[in-house]
Amino acid sequence: MKQNIRNIAIIAHVDHGKTTLVDKMLYAGNLFRENQVTNDLMLDNNELERERGITILSKNVSINYKDTKINIIDTPGHSDFGGEVERVLNMADGCLLLVDAFEGPMPQTRFVLQKAIEIGLKPIVVVNKVDKPNCTPDIAQDKVFDLMYNLGATEEQLDFVTIFGSAKQGWMSDDWKKPTTNVYPLLDAILENIPAPEVIEGPTQMLITSLEYSSFVGRIAVGRVHRGSIKQGQMVLLMHHTDEGIVSKQVKVKELFTFEGMGKKKTDEVFSGDICAMTGIEGFEIGDTISDIETAEAMPRIKVDEPTMSMLFTINDSPFFGKDGKYVTSRQIQDRLYKELEKDVALRVEKDETRDGAWVVYGRGVLHLSILIETMRREGYELAIGQPQVIVKEINGQKCEPIEQLTINCPEEFSSKMIDMVTRRKGEMIAMDTQGDRQHLEFKIPSRGVIGLRTNVLTASAGEAIMAHQFLAYEPWKGDIVRRTNGSIIAKEGGTAFAYALDKLQDRGKFFIFPQDEVYCGQVVGEHAKDKDLTVNVTKSKKLTNMRSKSSDEKAALIPPKVFSLEEALEYIKADEYVEVTPHNIRMRKVVLDELERKRLKRAAGIVDDEDED
Repeated sequence: MKQNIRNIAIIAHVDHGKTTLVDKMLYAGNLFRENQVTNDLMLDNNELERERGITILSKNVSINYKDTKINIIDTPGHSDFGGEVERVLNMADGCLLLVDAFEGPMPQTRFVLQKAIEIGLKPIVVVNKVDKPNCTPDIAQDKVFDLMYNLGATEEQLDFVTIFGSAKQGWMSDDWKKPTTNVYPLLDAILENIPAPEVIEGPTQMLITSLEYSSFVGRIAVGRVHRGSIKQGQMVLLMHHTDEGIVSKQVKVKELFTFEGMGKKKTDEVFSGDICAMTGIEGFEIGDTISDIETAEAMPRIKVDEPTMSMLFTINDSPFFGKDGKYVTSRQIQDRLYKELEKDVALRVEKDETRDGAWVVYGRGVLHLSILIETMRREGYELAIGQPQVIVKEINGQKCEPIEQLTINCPEEFSSKMIDMVTRRKGEMIAMDTQGDRQHLEFKIPSRGVIGLRTNVLTASAGEAIMAHQFLAYEPWKGDIVRRTNGSIIAKEGGTAFAYALDKLQDRGKFFIFPQDEVYCGQVVGEHAKDKDLTVNVTKSKKLTNMRSKSSDEKAALIPPKVFSLEEALEYIKADEYVEVTPHNIRMRKVVLDELERKRLKRAAGIVDDEDED
């Protein structure tokens, strides 16, 4: 017996058009009135997702097509949010693998596809953006086949159906040379090729793979019913995996919902194979099992890849502490970090035993952790963040570090610059391919080398390069990498920065602050032209006299300062610096603010590198 349902996950490299395609599928499912005003990228409803144009959180929606319910799971394309992908793929019976007709499969296509193949999902390949000039849809299809073969796909998985089209223009077709006017060929392919979930009789069993939050009913558990059915008001067993074993407790299902369109519909009973949401279950975590009370049987916990990067989160102890933020104490920051653990399975938090009010937070990459920091910042938190560090392991008595596959697609004239830049960071070229007037370069590079690389790549290629990277494996330590050769310009005194002072110091390096900005002693206000740190007074004002001269009346002509985004600041700082994050400001500072104390610590450590004074 099978349910008239299809459960599909949409997976792709970041920016290949997943969320745009979901929009068109929602329109095809007649979810909106003809005159209803809707936004683009409807599922990217998070403020950060809209700003950055990427999917961060997976979403569940459904449409009805030819009397069949299609549950659609939109997943993130960036490997930093791989934890989201790994847990939601358990709810699907098949997947739509989206690839760009011009770029073909990219590193993160490989990452999400590998997870889908391991679970045994049947893919439908969608070659998107065939309206792009110079695109090669047939070559993109062949590359997907090669990639799937290399990933160890079964014969059944390799016998995939390919649909071509343009999600932006709203059409899909079996042949890219014969455009249609709608996406129905794709929906028909889903009904024909994705298996319907089987109704498995027996006692209730369900794995919680996601959670939502409502200010009215609290936490909502989301998952796919694996066996039997779940009824409203039913008493069930909540089973939680711990190091000591499985802990169980009885809970009652208050309300039960299925996904319908963009929202949820209340229901009395959900059968195996369908995706549902339930309220009333307190104290659950992602990966817990909902089981029948009589036959307590836990499902295997969701297996998630280990984190590869860590950052130190600590309370803000700068002179500007508490001016901006609403939540500034260590207890408030700790509660917020532990709350994030409930919904992000790829995150780890450990208390730092060496100092008070500090935690080491482990994640998949700089973007993964910076999204958490940005979210906390917008909620009113104030904190300081240390330099990103890769997680080093000892394997067979040898020091090993995470290695990533890096691809750079750039115009031909910039390729030598890119190769030089990557090899300086211990990168090793593994492939080079010419695509029209662009070069496609592939490297193996330590994760340490990727930190701060994107900004340099974009600068060196005049913004033309496309860069992507994905974790490959742990390999022996590659040696020291110099992330940044220039020293910092540090404020000697607190106060207001004046154009007069900045103008006189411009030949010393680049500045990060504007005239009239408030600064404090120990704040990093610029980048020194040399490799040593430099302490300067940016609060020196012009002394006014009643004497006139040509030189004293000259206006200050300042070069515009460099303004950092949060990710750029995190990648820029050195080991002895913090990024101070408040709701309205991002500043860089030295860990030890006092100049004399910094010199004393350097001498104690045997470093003869005294800061120059101005």
